[in-house]
Amino acid sequence: MRENEQDASSAGVSFVMPVLNERAYLEHAVASVLTQQVDGPIELVLALGPSSDGTTELARELAARDPRIRLVDNPEAHIPVGLNAAIRASRYGTIVRVDAHSELAPGYAARALATLARTGSANVGGVMRAEGRTPFQKAVARLYNSPVGLGGGAYHGGSREGEAESAYLGVMRRDVLEEVGLFDESIRRGEDWELNLRIRQAGHRVWFDPELSVTYWPRESWSRLARQFRATGAWRGELVRRYGRRNGLRYFAPPALIGAIALALVVAALQLTGVLRGVAALVASVVYLPLLAYAGLVIAVALAPGRRGIRERLWTMAVLPTMHVAWGLGFLAGVFRGARDTVDASRLKDWNTPLP
Repeated sequence: MRENEQDASSAGVSFVMPVLNERAYLEHAVASVLTQQVDGPIELVLALGPSSDGTTELARELAARDPRIRLVDNPEAHIPVGLNAAIRASRYGTIVRVDAHSELAPGYAARALATLARTGSANVGGVMRAEGRTPFQKAVARLYNSPVGLGGGAYHGGSREGEAESAYLGVMRRDVLEEVGLFDESIRRGEDWELNLRIRQAGHRVWFDPELSVTYWPRESWSRLARQFRATGAWRGELVRRYGRRNGLRYFAPPALIGAIALALVVAALQLTGVLRGVAALVASVVYLPLLAYAGLVIAVALAPGRRGIRERLWTMAVLPTMHVAWGLGFLAGVFRGARDTVDASRLKDWNTPLP
């Protein structure tokens, strides 16, 4: 830790949260923030996008009840724009990013502040623990928590504390954020990874602490999930265009699956039309083996031991390939033509599954 850095816990904490169409989740998320206990003042700055489900009205009600809640506008509805607006409007030396679709565990902020001080890091993150209410959402949550679903990033279930490539949400030192220039507003998804890349390039440390836990509620329908993953994949493709191999190898697995599917379809068409016959057709059939192995993996994950109903297991068989295929298609589009104005449209309507 630099000699001129003070203990983050004594300088106050600003929680920042971009919000769009989250009426069913917002009150739970806000409550999980305001019950955090730290040695110093706290505030919660909500960056309000143009919601259509009453979220803005609810946010105003919550702010009227508690002076620690402050509101800023995010008319563009883009996450990094809202985060930067909230950070600029905030007052304290430590910035805690919060998602309206998540809930902080008790003691989260205090533990994160202690880890910041202990490690001298610029940003600390923990584990995203996905939870679900319906059979579909439970299936999605289980895959979020599995390396098979999202590729094994530390914050999806890691158990070893240490330096990290990125941090889920993040508890960050304001002086470092200002040094590197806050979030890049030209990036619509993956903005946290890109910010952490700049933090590390500036000589600071990003730290993973598995004792930090955040509950995350995934999308509530198949179509919303597919739209979310396509947009996320497109922006990862854009990040590959910009930063190349600084992106981890795991990001290239879904597009490899798309390549295997495309090759298998071409071979199947050639076999069905008689262009490939006899020994040539038999040899070409080897392209089906990776897809058969993948199908076996999907079935194995769905049928793995555990207390899950038949509907959740069936949804798992649909959700896992949806996540990979939608992400892979988005990735390839992002690599070859750029993400451009691709946005996550999965929360642009006014319906969310209520929490239990």
